[in-house]
Amino acid sequence: ILLTGTVNKQNPILTMQKPPALVLPPPGSVSMRIKSANANTGERLSQTKSMVIPDLDTPSKPVSSLYFNLNKFSKELLLPAWEYLNKAKISDGGKKLRKNWTTCWVVLCSNELHFYKEQKQEELAKLKPGGKTDGVDLCDAVIEWTTEKSSRKNVFQITTRSGDEFLLQSDDYATISKWHDAIKRAVGRLVSYARPGAGKATLVRSNSTECLPRRGYDSTKIKAKEPKPEHRRSIMFKLNYSASDSADKNGVKNRLKKFISRRPSMKTLQEKGLIKDCVFGCHMLTLCQREGTTVPRFVQMCVTEVEKRGLEADGIYRVSGNLSTIQKLRFLVDQEETLNLGDSQWEDIHVITGALKMFFRELPEPLFPFRFFDLFVEAIKTKEQKQKIQSLKKLVHQLPKPNHNTMKLLFHHLQRVLTKSRQNLMSSQGVSIVFGPTLMWPELDAGNMAVNMVYQNQIVEFLLLECVEIFGPEDK
Repeated sequence: ILLTGTVNKQNPILTMQKPPALVLPPPGSVSMRIKSANANTGERLSQTKSMVIPDLDTPSKPVSSLYFNLNKFSKELLLPAWEYLNKAKISDGGKKLRKNWTTCWVVLCSNELHFYKEQKQEELAKLKPGGKTDGVDLCDAVIEWTTEKSSRKNVFQITTRSGDEFLLQSDDYATISKWHDAIKRAVGRLVSYARPGAGKATLVRSNSTECLPRRGYDSTKIKAKEPKPEHRRSIMFKLNYSASDSADKNGVKNRLKKFISRRPSMKTLQEKGLIKDCVFGCHMLTLCQREGTTVPRFVQMCVTEVEKRGLEADGIYRVSGNLSTIQKLRFLVDQEETLNLGDSQWEDIHVITGALKMFFRELPEPLFPFRFFDLFVEAIKTKEQKQKIQSLKKLVHQLPKPNHNTMKLLFHHLQRVLTKSRQNLMSSQGVSIVFGPTLMWPELDAGNMAVNMVYQNQIVEFLLLECVEIFGPEDK
């Protein structure tokens, strides 16, 4: 096979030319023809070299076979494909970037993928070959479908050997699937053409005297310029990081699932005594059983302190206390430390009333249990006064003992608050607005919240006004 190359020292380019006549020298021989011209007019120095490469395995083939292989190579790789696709660049040399989707004109040609804002830019780039375009080198690139890098559907990722990562997406699965397969085939062909001994021509540098390796030729003799070790290590690190990113995430997820499945339940830890129930957020029945009472101690302490120095406070139970101080009080109560509500740090009575309201709001099941909510609503709708009192009294006595006794203590206390209404400016309606949503709420908010709130306020106000008739006289 005869290759003819023309070398221009200012701009060296290897060009393939078909000679006028085929010359076949004896096997193993190499002929070289050098012509140099030095003119006074400043003509460029040129060299013309021709070389015959012997084939060790097979007999010589016609020269046209090489051109056939090169044309086949260009037909396989240089056939352009173009389409409007959604593109996002998520990594630049291994450095993560903010994902920003843009619609662009994508062109696949040769060993690169070019992105243009519009189709017109591609035409301008053809007119101006020196123009700069946004392209992706597909050599050694990794093409894979991904569902973790984006919430959009039909997305595949391109990871280049330099550590850049791109996402391509289309709403039409058939379209994006064709692009995925086409780019993957292009990358595979580039790898097969670049591998010596694959049975096809290998593209090398366009220097004048370097030949194209053929089958059976020892390609190890050609020493290509290798990148610096540090640069190569950094590139490999970036590639490994980006390619194994999704695998690491899956590994972390699996480890977390195993940890959670093996973790003992809260009930087991409580039975072993490793975790103790707090006062706030504990079920009423559980808390009373643990304390050996029918009314939580914290509720008794708050009621006693308010009646001692807060019945005449302006806006008692309506005015909010300092939230940070309330949280501090809650922390001490949960730690079950010795507590003195008469201490100077609890001087503001609204902090104590705020903590009491927070205790009732954070109950897992309200003071009026869920199963009684609809029953109390139906009872309050009764128009006849005596029948309404009897219905509510019957429901109150059906409550669990901790709920009944706590409710009795609280409503008698609120009735004493109303006796000082001239000083504290609190009416029965104001108290019911505060305690209605605090003491009862439905298990599922399927109905109208505003309607439920009206019934909540009406129930609390009626129980407050008819406290002695429904709960009986206060225990001494």
